[in-house]
Amino acid sequence: MSTENLPQSPEQPPRKPCVAVVFGGRSSEHGISVVTAGAVLRAIDRTKYDVLPIGITRDGRWALTADEPDRMAIVDRRQPDVEQLAESNEGGVILPVDPANREVVYSEPGSVPKALGEVDVVFPVLHGPYGEDGTLQGLLELSGVPYVGAGVLASAVGQDKEYMKRVFTSFGLPVGPYVVIRPREWERDESAARKKIIDFAGEHGWPLFIKPARAGSSIGITKVVSLEGLDEAIEEAQRHDPKIIVEALLRGREIECGVLEFEDGPRASVPAEIPPVQSHAYYDFEAKYIDSTPGLVPAPLTPEQTAEVQRLAVDAFEAASCEGLVRADFFLTEDGEFVINEINTMPGFTPISMYPQMWEASGVAYPELVDRLIRAALRRPTGLR
Repeated sequence: MSTENLPQSPEQPPRKPCVAVVFGGRSSEHGISVVTAGAVLRAIDRTKYDVLPIGITRDGRWALTADEPDRMAIVDRRQPDVEQLAESNEGGVILPVDPANREVVYSEPGSVPKALGEVDVVFPVLHGPYGEDGTLQGLLELSGVPYVGAGVLASAVGQDKEYMKRVFTSFGLPVGPYVVIRPREWERDESAARKKIIDFAGEHGWPLFIKPARAGSSIGITKVVSLEGLDEAIEEAQRHDPKIIVEALLRGREIECGVLEFEDGPRASVPAEIPPVQSHAYYDFEAKYIDSTPGLVPAPLTPEQTAEVQRLAVDAFEAASCEGLVRADFFLTEDGEFVINEINTMPGFTPISMYPQMWEASGVAYPELVDRLIRAALRRPTGLR
């Protein structure tokens, strides 16, 4: 029987790519990750993408959450939490483990698992360990799901301040003095490990910055001005990471620069300057996120200094094999030299964060910035590249 005269069903419109925004996590930066997710959810163009918000609780459960960005904000100096946003206290989201299948499933005890549809790209806005450090990226590589931002190696390098500095040094980038105390050193001979820090202070002077080696958002950092405060600072850093890094004070200006992956490769934004914070000992967590200390965008630099810090930022991006985005942080010393302090492969990403502000000043508004990151992720294959 001929079908030529039968009515033809209209073609189905093409499915919009589904973006899973994954946030929260098990690190001490959980709350800031939720705030970042709210900003990203507001910015994603819903005419171009479908969105699936997935929150990871502090104990590691993957929860289906409401798509309600207004609930993902700091209120009365209190940070939001995934548990407050989860649609269930017991249900969990399950990612596919078969690269040929990108369907995400939601499961609750005593209920039939529910398919949530295929995910085309993950936008991980996790900060710190168990999300920004290559662990989530490895899971997504195994699942064959594209994702925004750095891959496994670059994420791990960007999270570990020791190996980040080692990579930069090997590529000829200028790095300030530092010393690392690993957990085994501390466990084997605590007094020898402490002496290592004291000897470092004898060579480079006080104050020192005692930091968790694998944390971010200035959490767990103490500025120590004398031997008297050393033990307390070590204890605070080790609360967040058993491995600590000790850095000498570099006198100068704090300069930041954003890097973004375009179709033709990475480009640097206009730089910003973090001015001295009068009410804080340094640019700590509260100065960044609670009191919202404003930066100077663009930084008041000479054209030559601007070009130099932009070059160094892109060099750092390439040295660590980064993808998508990076915020590179520098000191402009009193001698007029730039010294790289660190990179962030998933920097603070709220509209008031420095990374989006630098790109806004460079002509890339927040919604376009989010869209460019999603498109860059969709262009890249998973696996070795």
